[in-house]
Amino acid sequence: MASSTTTAYVSGQGSFERDTRYITTRITRDGADGYPVEPGRYRLIAARACPWANRAIIVRRLLGLEGVISMGLCGPTHDERSWTFDLDPGGVDPVLGIERLQEAYFRRVPDYPRGITVPAIVDVPSGAVVTNDFAQMTIDLSLEWGEYHRDGAPELYPQRLRDEIDAINAVVYKDVNNGVYRCGFAGDQRAYERSYERLFARLDELEERLTTRRYLVGDTITEADVRLFTTLARFDPVYHGHFKCNRQKLTEFPALWAYARDLFQTPGFGDTVDFAQIKRHYYVVHRDINPTQIVPAGPALANWLTPHHREQLGGRPFGDGTPPGPVAAGEEVAATGRATST
Repeated sequence: MASSTTTAYVSGQGSFERDTRYITTRITRDGADGYPVEPGRYRLIAARACPWANRAIIVRRLLGLEGVISMGLCGPTHDERSWTFDLDPGGVDPVLGIERLQEAYFRRVPDYPRGITVPAIVDVPSGAVVTNDFAQMTIDLSLEWGEYHRDGAPELYPQRLRDEIDAINAVVYKDVNNGVYRCGFAGDQRAYERSYERLFARLDELEERLTTRRYLVGDTITEADVRLFTTLARFDPVYHGHFKCNRQKLTEFPALWAYARDLFQTPGFGDTVDFAQIKRHYYVVHRDINPTQIVPAGPALANWLTPHHREQLGGRPFGDGTPPGPVAAGEEVAATGRATST
C-alpha cells in the first residue's frame, strides 16, 4: 500500500485505478538482475497495517526465513511523503539507519516519482530498495530462497497447482483485494456501486467454493490462501464501514468466516495480524474519507478464536510439513492488537 503525494485518496475520475508500476527487479538464485540470494543481505520493510505487506510477513514466517531476511516495521500511519519508522527508538530503523522508507527508494531511484509502498525489500549494503513488486516478492520467497527454508516449510506455490493458483489469485486481486479499495476510493455513485456489486459477487462465489473445500486450491495452504486471508482479516474492522462494503459482514458468510478463522488460528497467520494498527492506519490516514480521524472501538475480536470445525472438510494445513515455531523474539504482535479470548 502506498503513501500518497497528497492527502486525497478518493479518485477524482470516478473509478479508482491502482498504480501498478512497481520496481520489478528480482532477487534470484542466479542473480540475473544483479541481486543474488544471499542470507543476511536483504531487509524486508513492511507494515502490519497493510494487507499487501502482511502477505510478505506471513510467507516469510511460514517458510522460516526470519534468520535469513531481517524485517523492519513501519508504524501504522504516515504523512504525504512516506512510511516512517516511528515504532523504533528515535524513529530510525536500526539496520538501515533511516527515518523514512522514502530514503531507500531515493537511493535506488533519485526523486522516485511514484508511491512509497510497502512491502519493499532493501539491499542492506547499499541501502537501496531492490523491489516493491509485492505479488512476485512472495512467490520468489517460495521458489528462489528454497535452500534456506526451515525444515518442514510448506510448499506454497507447488508446480502442479500453479495454473489454478494463478487463476484464483487474478480474480481475487481484481474483485476482492483491490475491489475493496475500488469501493472505498470511488469518486462517484456509479463507480462505487459497480465495484460493490463485483466485490460481493466474487465473495458469493468464494463462499460457495469454500463450503465444500478447506482451502482455495488443493488440500493444503497455498499462496492463494495467504492473499485472500489478509483482506478477510481487515473486512469487518475496516472495509465494511470505512470503505462502505456493507452488504454483509464477514461474520455473516458462514464458509468464508469459518475459513478465515481456520487460517487465523493456524501458526503464521493470526500471529502476524495487529488489529489495532490496521484500524489506526485506515481511519487516521484516509482523512478525506474519515476527516475526524476517530478510530472505532469495535468490533470485538474474541470471535476470531472460536471453533471453526473446518478440519471436518479434511485437508492438511502444511501438507507433509510442519507448523512454524514460536514467533521470533522482537517480532511479536503487541498485546493491544491481538485477538484474545474472553
